[in-house]
Amino acid sequence: MSGLEIEIIGLVAAVLTTFAFVPQFFKIWKKRDASGVSVSMYFIMFTGICIWFYYGVLIDSIAVMTANIASGILQLFIIVFALIHRNNR
Repeated sequence: MSGLEIEIIGLVAAVLTTFAFVPQFFKIWKKRDASGVSVSMYFIMFTGICIWFYYGVLIDSIAVMTANIASGILQLFIIVFALIHRNNR
């Protein structure tokens, strides 16, 4: 397999794992309720995403960097919305 083919596999995996958070984001945003969301889990996940992004920089992988930038943004929105809308019912 060529380097490009390997990077494409990484990008496909990145798209799937990144967009896994989109339904949670829209649910919180639409309902303005995050009572069931674990902020600590998303904060730990965000910390891991930052480390993965740095790893992507170190190995010069567009797939790793792109996925973790997008995931990090989604995580931050979920954390902020969860803190703002935590007790709405």
